[in-house]
Amino acid sequence: MRRKIPSTTALIAFESAARHQSFTKAAEELALTQSAICRQIAGLEEFLNVELFRRSRRGVVLTEAGVSYSRRIASQLDAVERDTLAIIGQQGAMTIELAVVPTFGTQWLLPRLKDFQNLHPQVTVNLTNRTRPFLFADTDFDAAVYFGDGVWSGTSAHALMRENPMPVCSPALLAGAAQLTPQAVAELPLLQQTTRPYGWRQWFNAQGLNIARDMSGPRYELFSMLAQAAMHQMGIALIPPFLIERELSEGRLVIASPHGYRSDKAYHLMIPERRVESSALLAFRDWLIREAELYADANGLK
Repeated sequence: MRRKIPSTTALIAFESAARHQSFTKAAEELALTQSAICRQIAGLEEFLNVELFRRSRRGVVLTEAGVSYSRRIASQLDAVERDTLAIIGQQGAMTIELAVVPTFGTQWLLPRLKDFQNLHPQVTVNLTNRTRPFLFADTDFDAAVYFGDGVWSGTSAHALMRENPMPVCSPALLAGAAQLTPQAVAELPLLQQTTRPYGWRQWFNAQGLNIARDMSGPRYELFSMLAQAAMHQMGIALIPPFLIERELSEGRLVIASPHGYRSDKAYHLMIPERRVESSALLAFRDWLIREAELYADANGLK
């Protein structure tokens, strides 16, 4: 079936004219005559059966339909240009589109990614934040790093490491104490992590306590948000220390209680079955598993 799409020449002329609000400037930008721009846009309006510009002696102005269409066309042309430049620039290079849980990506993965690039300079790894599972078939992602039980339909799962979260807070909340007992922790405002709704309950249960308000308190989706809230003395947060190493080393956060708990979930690298033979992904998988094993062994996160 033939697609109902206007010519790209007309779309490029329209996008330029809409951006400049001028046929003359569009002609200069595209190295065409003004009459050529006029013909392209007139043809586009005829194709759409919609007026995109209002003409007057003082120039042209986008109609309401023209404003809406220009925004959509601009974003689509930008996407086509990015994809085109990516193909032109590849020349044997490979790209991995990786979805990654945000704080793990920024605090743990990114500081190590340069080592992978040095080992595999022909492979580019692009990172995009995703906090929850999704359907790979509906996205352009080649793999994902997520926290869970490793069950994700249509994928191959590779366990990386566990979290071992601990209570952390601003030093001001300790009021001069070196650390807090679990009972004292329970008296503070509990900052909750949206994707770990039972985190505090699991922590208190691991200490032999049953706290009625263990699921009460403000909720934040990202560990980075929890850390900020804790630093601003809004309460106490349950965060894996390896995700806040800088904040701990600088004294902006302190471990309020040395007790952790062993989560039954872990970080996993998920690779869809259709991509398991990719040489770039195999190289990244092997490197990431090795890095995670080294770190987990050194920090007791197995």
